Amino acid sequence: MKLGILGGGIGARVNINLEAIRHAESLGYDSVWTAEAWGGDAVTPAAWILAQTEKIKVGTAIMQMPARTPAMAAMTAMSLAELSGGRFIVGLGASGPQVIEGWHGVPYGKPITRLKEYVQIMKQIFAREAPATYDGEIYQLPYTGEGASGFAKPLKSILHCEEDIPIFAANITPNGVAAAAEVCDGFFPIWMDPEKYSVFQGPIEKGFAAAGDKDLTQFEVSPFVTVVMGDDVEKCMMPIRANMALYIGGMGARDKNFYNNYAKALGFEDAAVEIQDLFLSGKKDEAAAAVPAELIDACHLVGPAERIRERLARWKQAGTQGHVASMLLGCQQPEALELIAGEML
Repeated sequence: MKLGILGGGIGARVNINLEAIRHAESLGYDSVWTAEAWGGDAVTPAAWILAQTEKIKVGTAIMQMPARTPAMAAMTAMSLAELSGGRFIVGLGASGPQVIEGWHGVPYGKPITRLKEYVQIMKQIFAREAPATYDGEIYQLPYTGEGASGFAKPLKSILHCEEDIPIFAANITPNGVAAAAEVCDGFFPIWMDPEKYSVFQGPIEKGFAAAGDKDLTQFEVSPFVTVVMGDDVEKCMMPIRANMALYIGGMGARDKNFYNNYAKALGFEDAAVEIQDLFLSGKKDEAAAAVPAELIDACHLVGPAERIRERLARWKQAGTQGHVASMLLGCQQPEALELIAGEML
């Protein structure tokens, strides 16, 4: 199994721990992932990290698709792949309507349709087999719609990118996972119980069937896994509780929250309802307290070193079965990174 770390977010200040990234690289970690919301972007820190490392790959988790044309994303990916010797991974996502329409000022549209069209266009541009053309519901190359000049023509990338550029997508909905399995090289669920690949199995197989001859050797399941090492298990769980409560309780409307549905699919239906009720009532602390320890333990790694070592057995088994290709760790504790590398690599 491969290991990665989530290490490149820009919040109110630039906060990229290059020391932790280089330490992970020295331990044999395969990748580090950057992020964007509505401030710092994901591409700039990816370029910065690539320039200051030698072996570790850098991916974006995520580049917001509606914020960039597919051609712009392809140009960025090819440039970084060539400059880094093939160490760049594209990670795409739809984000949400609050960000896309409120910040970028463009329609949120249909995220699944967008993902399929976006990736198909990017791969066509990468291949350079012919000038890029596409006639989709969201994207048309060349563009001939309202406001068009009438002078457009199909173009082929000037840059001959010789590097392989994987494309991942952030999805957890059944239709989103199926779309990723059809057109992408992998996907990263926000959390995953390694013993419940069955939650994704049907959608993944549906996507493989749509793609044709495709299986798990060509598609990487790479979940985010928060790791907090410490003697007090409950104290280690506290920041994870708040984060999971935010997603399960507050990401979306009461009847349209994909993370709430996902928690139910993982077997925590009653807890998901309670967390959402509390969160939407403004009782965020109570919502966090209602996140079951069993759910945290199912998806994350917390507590003393020996406890984490024991619970890694579940992830090893998932890797052996081919159900998890990479663990992308939300962790920068040197001792935790070392422990997990020693057990998994």
